Amino acid sequence: MTRIALAFALVAAPLALAACSPDAPRAEATPTETTAPTALASAVDPSLPAVTVYKSPTCGCCSAWVDHLRENGFPVETVDVDDLQAVKAEYGIPPGLQSCHTAVVDGYVVEGHVPAADVKRLLAERPEAAGLAVPGMPVGSPGMEQGDTAEPYDVLLVDDGQSSVFAHHGD
Repeated sequence: MTRIALAFALVAAPLALAACSPDAPRAEATPTETTAPTALASAVDPSLPAVTVYKSPTCGCCSAWVDHLRENGFPVETVDVDDLQAVKAEYGIPPGLQSCHTAVVDGYVVEGHVPAADVKRLLAERPEAAGLAVPGMPVGSPGMEQGDTAEPYDVLLVDDGQSSVFAHHGD
C-alpha cells in the first residue's frame, strides 16, 4: 500500500463509519437481531459457508453489500448493532483498515466492501491470515456502485495488523 493510500485509508475509515450513522439518536439494537435471506434464498450455493455480517441497522451500502454476497451464492445472516467499534475491536481490525461493516466467514474476518469473488478465493486458498479488508468505502466496490463511476481500490490480506494486496480492482 502506498503512503498516499495508507494516509487516505487512515482518514477515510472514520468518515466511512460516520457516513453510515444517522445524526439523530436511535433505539439500541441488540446483536441478536437478525434478518434472514428472502428473495435471494434460491441463489444460495450449499457448498459456501454462511457469512455473518455486523452492520448498522440504517446503513444502505451495508445492505447492498449483503445483497451482493447473496447474489453470489453466500448464505448471509445480518446482525444489526449500534456499537460497531466493539465488533471491530473484538476481531482485531486496526483503525486504518476499517469500513462500515464487519463480516465473519469460516474463521476469517471480512471488513468492508470486499467483492464476493475475493471472499471465495480466500476460502479456496485458505491463507494464514485474519482475513480481508477494503478500507473506507471506494466508489464502485460492491455496495458502493454509482452508475459507471468507479475508483481503483485494493483488497488487503490482513494478519496481525499487517496487510498486503490480495487483489486490485479498477485502474
